[in-house]
Amino acid sequence: MILRPSKTGGIEYMASANVKSQKTWFGHPRGLFFLFTTEMWERFSYYGMRALLVLYMTQYLLVHADAGQPIFGYQAIKAGVSGFVHLLGFPGEITSQVLASQLYGFYTGFVYLTPFFGGILADRVFGQKKSVYIGGVLMAIGHFLMASENLFFLALLFLILGNGFFKPNISTQVGSLYAQGDQRRDSAFTLFYMGINLGAFFSPFVCGTLGQKVGWHWGFGAAGVGMILGLIIYHFGRHELPDDYYDQSHKNKKVQKTEVTREEWQRIFALVFLCAVNIIFWAVYEQQGNTMQLWADNHTDWNFFGWEMPSSWFQSFNPFFIFLLAPFLDMIWVWQNKRGKEPSSTTKMGIGCILLGLAFIVMIFSAKGLTEGGNVKLSVWWLIITSLVLTVGELYLSPIGLSLVTKVAPARMVSMMMGMWFLSSFLGNYLSGWIGGYYDIMSKQGFFTMLMGMGIIAGLVFFAASKPVEKMMKQT
Repeated sequence: MILRPSKTGGIEYMASANVKSQKTWFGHPRGLFFLFTTEMWERFSYYGMRALLVLYMTQYLLVHADAGQPIFGYQAIKAGVSGFVHLLGFPGEITSQVLASQLYGFYTGFVYLTPFFGGILADRVFGQKKSVYIGGVLMAIGHFLMASENLFFLALLFLILGNGFFKPNISTQVGSLYAQGDQRRDSAFTLFYMGINLGAFFSPFVCGTLGQKVGWHWGFGAAGVGMILGLIIYHFGRHELPDDYYDQSHKNKKVQKTEVTREEWQRIFALVFLCAVNIIFWAVYEQQGNTMQLWADNHTDWNFFGWEMPSSWFQSFNPFFIFLLAPFLDMIWVWQNKRGKEPSSTTKMGIGCILLGLAFIVMIFSAKGLTEGGNVKLSVWWLIITSLVLTVGELYLSPIGLSLVTKVAPARMVSMMMGMWFLSSFLGNYLSGWIGGYYDIMSKQGFFTMLMGMGIIAGLVFFAASKPVEKMMKQT
């Protein structure tokens, strides 16, 4: 990666010489497709484990732990979580569902906290490439440790630390493939996002089926195999990737010491604000792996011509719709851009939040049917329609936000700012666990109405702040 002084006195990225000389595939540098495939397998491992996590805890792990089976650290963690949620004012009993929801929130939250520090370490110590290797190895170890109930919490720790090294640096390398101002960048992140969701789509069919039909540990083991495959692909494609910023910073010591300019501080502040509002989006969105997975397991009819499909297949709906719809949305934005009518990045994120909230109107009506009919199994179409609307909302927010960070963040801070983006996911994911604790103590209609309201309010905040934020970022 070549760095040069910018007109504002900071520094900016240019495509490195080896990237410029590369042949392209489908109009993009070949490195994009190695990153695409690596991330696909890493997300296969993450979402395969995530599809099983709440079900595994509520149906097996916590039941056996409360019955006296020794699990390293369980009693201390249970006491700590119970005390924490009561300190924050949670009014109900800490049942296995509440505890599982809190643990889900803590785990998925910390998965997005550690990238902030992983980004800093990559920028200053290891570089992006080495950080991806470190993260992948730690996560593979974590998945295989899940084979032992006694090591469950240790396994989560390995997964959390590994993701911290892996996540911000794989995303940063996507942006680094393109020179400043390259119009292909948004399209590249949309393609990259499809890779994420291709892995997420297949993982419930493999990990979920093995976990629910054969044995929990078979599902977790399959997730570990996926992570190893991702590392192998990354290693073979390493020469197609941009140079580390860390390596080049040693050749640009004078530039590296440039102080942050006033304009750069404005851009940083704008990103921090967007990340703060983004917390609400992820708090609602992550109910898919938490309370909506419980809904899919307890209140949805999965019988298909006499065969009971695993309820974890619900986790494939969202990624299926993503790679089905992403190309069409990309074409719509290109069409709008040519006519000067494409929404700004901030406006797109607001639309995403509104759609996320509106998706839960479907679940409100579904919950009404449950209330009137008792504890019955309802049609899977309620979940399909909810996932469809929710997915369109996600496509308006998540890949747009990833791309925005790489465009707006000062170059010497890009991995750290990518970590800041994931930091908002940490708070949102923990909040999702907190909110999920109310799933059994509120009416289901009331619960889904709360989620709808949160999404719509976040969208309105994005709309209200769009003009001043875009001015600070100098984005149009």
